Amino acid sequence: MMRRTLHCIVGLALALTLTGCVNHTVKSTSVPAIETASTAVPEGQLLDVGIAVFDPGLDDYDEGQQIYPEVRKAEARYMPNLLAEAMQNSGAWGAVRVMPGEASITDLVVEGTILASNGEELQLMITATDSTGRVWLNRKYTGNASRYAYNSTTRTVYDPFQAVYNTIANDLLKQQEALAGQDREKIRTVTELLFAQDFSEEAFAGYLNKSRRGEYQIQRLPAEEDPMLERVRSIRERDLVFIDTLQDYYGSFNGQMYGPYQEWRKLSYEETIALQELRAESTRRLIAGGIAVLAGVAAAGGGDSATRTAGNVAVIGGGYLLKSGLEKRAEAEIHVQALEELGLSLEAEITPSVIELEDRTVMLSGNVEDQYDQWRELLAEIYRAEIGELALPEANQADNSSAQ
Repeated sequence: MMRRTLHCIVGLALALTLTGCVNHTVKSTSVPAIETASTAVPEGQLLDVGIAVFDPGLDDYDEGQQIYPEVRKAEARYMPNLLAEAMQNSGAWGAVRVMPGEASITDLVVEGTILASNGEELQLMITATDSTGRVWLNRKYTGNASRYAYNSTTRTVYDPFQAVYNTIANDLLKQQEALAGQDREKIRTVTELLFAQDFSEEAFAGYLNKSRRGEYQIQRLPAEEDPMLERVRSIRERDLVFIDTLQDYYGSFNGQMYGPYQEWRKLSYEETIALQELRAESTRRLIAGGIAVLAGVAAAGGGDSATRTAGNVAVIGGGYLLKSGLEKRAEAEIHVQALEELGLSLEAEITPSVIELEDRTVMLSGNVEDQYDQWRELLAEIYRAEIGELALPEANQADNSSAQ
């Protein structure tokens, strides 16, 4: 009886060891086509879009999650550009720009957080809010790469996760299609007034009011010939020129990043799949080894000589399985280290470069957001200098007082 029980236990251990891994890889993915506007939109109603550099999602990560900060920070600049291209291809928007910071004021701001990213899976949390404060999108998007996504014949056509970007672009277009023309014009007007208030809150007080829902309502409009409004429009034009210059940087950044990043994702995909299989196999072997050792110890302590011999064999075999499982776990760690090295090499290859502006040279050394903050401070100085001798008209002050 003991011998049959021992045989059953050892058989179970062997079965656990020999059970193959289940392959969860995606064989193919479909990429939705970019949708276009159902009707032509007048130029004055085309909304400008600012896609903020994504949050890399590094606030609460731990080392066991296989998140590589160097790669994530690069992806946070790389992915918005892909979304911008997808939106531009719809032909339904004004200017679609990658924005260096949340402080940028535009008709529609799209923000994203990278929840998960490797060669196999991409998860993004996307929020889109127009200048009036109305939320267009606030949802998670998930995509899985096909096992064929990194073939040299296909990766130049689509990003492995192009379906994610196209889906976001189509969802945003649907939200815009639901707006009436006057709603779009209102958004554009609110954008201009918010920009004006950002530079001169006193001069443009009383034009906007915030509702209980947190959305801006237009109370009144400044006169078209208002000299301060003209100066604000001039400042805003300079700001957009600077941001347009940064688009060249982001485009160059993506161009430099594309090759090594695609190779990293290809290897990351292979490493991720291999890591899953190794960990599953390691667990099976450790469990099987533990069962065999326990059974062997029990059998070696009693019964006839044949049973004791079988027990000793089971102990040895179980020890081998445990050793093998630990070796597999060590092999898995080697793969993790390989991914870390890939991430470090990727960061080295995509170091930002220098861009030339009209009046000066700007070093974009990986901190474009700080550079843009400095630029906004410079714009404020320019605005103050231009209105230094321009007093707020008394009529305008009286108008503000009566409106309040």
